[in-house]
Amino acid sequence: MLAPDELTPGISAAEYKMRRATLMKQLPIGSVVILAASDVKYRSEPDSLCILEKTGPGLDDFSYKLFVLSKNQNDEQWMGPRTGVKGATEIFQADEAYDIQISGSIVQSIVDSANAVYTDMEHRITPSLSYRRIYDAVKGPASKHRLNIRPLRHLLNQLRVTKSPAEIANMAKAGSISGKVLNQAMSAFWGSERELHAYLDYTFIMSGLDGPAYIPVVAGGERGSIIHYVQNNQLMDNRDLVLVDAGGEYGTYITDITRTWPNAGMFTKPEYQLYEAVLRVQERCISLCRESASLSLDEIHDVAVESLREELSTLGFNASAEDIKTLFPHHVGHYIGLDVHDCPGYSRGVKLKEGFCVTMEPGIYVPNDRKWPDSFRGLGVRIEDSIAVGKTEPHVLTASAIKQVDEIEALRETK
Repeated sequence: MLAPDELTPGISAAEYKMRRATLMKQLPIGSVVILAASDVKYRSEPDSLCILEKTGPGLDDFSYKLFVLSKNQNDEQWMGPRTGVKGATEIFQADEAYDIQISGSIVQSIVDSANAVYTDMEHRITPSLSYRRIYDAVKGPASKHRLNIRPLRHLLNQLRVTKSPAEIANMAKAGSISGKVLNQAMSAFWGSERELHAYLDYTFIMSGLDGPAYIPVVAGGERGSIIHYVQNNQLMDNRDLVLVDAGGEYGTYITDITRTWPNAGMFTKPEYQLYEAVLRVQERCISLCRESASLSLDEIHDVAVESLREELSTLGFNASAEDIKTLFPHHVGHYIGLDVHDCPGYSRGVKLKEGFCVTMEPGIYVPNDRKWPDSFRGLGVRIEDSIAVGKTEPHVLTASAIKQVDEIEALRETK
């Protein structure tokens, strides 16, 4: 249930208003920001349009116009209730609200009087016909007045990358519940990837989350070395290591966790050695996720690469710099938040600041190749947590998901 002042779980109407104000404060007077949204997940047909107009130098000197689908008894009988034009002002606190079906002429008049237009509509993938009509209503007057349509994403990224306490609280809830679901999964033997995948999706929802944050990786045996393996349709046996990359969503915010464990319940010696090597590197990298370390994700990645190389050397791997790219082919971390890869395009070279939320996910994936020590061939291990960057220490949002070997093995002993 939403609290009286919330628009989405945990996020108040006042916070949304402040986000709009903070964005518009960065822009010159006369600027117009245009954002479109879809009516259903993964569908490109827009059912709402937001336009912000900068009218003066102050923080509140902008107007907020919202275009939505009007109330329609027949449509709502089929698809469910709509906010409607009146609700757009009463609930979402828009200054003005209109039926999106008549948006074209209003959008044209707004852009006609603008000094600058910011939108990413042009770069939307496979836009629908009605979406194109809205964009044409923007492009026509912009071209007429020789206004460059400027990209919006980089401005939004600068705002999105630093999370508010309310946003971090949502991510912490998603992380805590998701971690407990992973613990339950690790406590059982699984006969197939499909069965485990279904269990995760079901249990995320039944545990109070909105659902899975993304399609999980559920990989048994050598498939754990396929970074984004999502077929999740093979059988597993008690000889397999199981690698699961999964997380739940709460209030539109996600969490991202990876755990690797033996399907039989006990690690073999090579599995244990490789797992402990990755775990030591991950714990070192997590300790650096604080503003006081003055490091970027790219710099922490360099630490991970060198640390993994040292760990592998002690296990008998003679790995060159190029070899490490084979054994650890992905980045150690990425930004998270509203999306699993949040703030697309935002540089990983930026120093981490308090409020940034990132993943730390080192891994080692050993090809079944004579080049590598025989006992480790075909093993894939990745350990990932979601972290909120603090001033002097990291806050691990997914700490409820156990990862010490003795804890993992004890799960089966208690059954």
